[in-house]
Amino acid sequence: MVELVPKISVLLLIFVRVSAFFVTIPLFSYKTIPPQLKIILAFVLSWMMYYTFSIEAFTINGEYILLVIKEAIVGLTLGLVVYIVFSAVQIAGGFIDFQMGFAMANIVDPQTGAQSPLMGQFFNFLLLLVFLAINGHHLVLDGIFYSYQFLPLGQFFPSFGDAESVEYIMKLFVAVFAVAFQMSAPIIATLFLVTLALGITGKTVPQLNIFVVGFPIKIAVGFILLIIMMGVMVEVMERVIEMAIIGMRNLMIVLGGS
Repeated sequence: MVELVPKISVLLLIFVRVSAFFVTIPLFSYKTIPPQLKIILAFVLSWMMYYTFSIEAFTINGEYILLVIKEAIVGLTLGLVVYIVFSAVQIAGGFIDFQMGFAMANIVDPQTGAQSPLMGQFFNFLLLLVFLAINGHHLVLDGIFYSYQFLPLGQFFPSFGDAESVEYIMKLFVAVFAVAFQMSAPIIATLFLVTLALGITGKTVPQLNIFVVGFPIKIAVGFILLIIMMGVMVEVMERVIEMAIIGMRNLMIVLGGS
């Protein structure tokens, strides 16, 4: 630990980026993980990464404060990109809930404290299980380690305001909603046909109370479709995780000006 003293400024910059990354990255940022554990994990990871870099110590002055702010913004941005891509699964669950009739039964997400649809919450937990099963958390930590190749510690201003950066963020949002729609499209289309059939039945048989019969039928059909398509959903979630990792890497390239 004695060799850390001359370069404590370097360790602090690494710690700021890693700890800010843990604030927004899925799984590591959840409220159920104690803050003390997050700080210890961020410090241990920063301490391990410190010995892989050969960087001269920084002078602690006004420019160093700007570097600290820059590192915090970079860490938050990289974690936020992964979180945005992961939200595609929750958005797809919200689309399905709207068709199944669960849209009025939102629950509180214990991980984030926000309101979440039922199927969106189920898909979110399933995505986390797939994320852990394929060692996605290792890839995420690998991404924050290699981020220093694209965004070095000494770089003051990443390319946040460039047209290429703005265009990439817009394309990322479009891709998230496209993936969410593609995940939910088969179930939404089938439930739409069920709704259409119930509407025709209600017109031909006025004595039948469609509001009483329709909700259980749509819920049952929705669950049957989910059971049939569960294998496909899991495979799509693997692609979403891959998209998140690639998206984080591409953002590092864009911000680094490569």
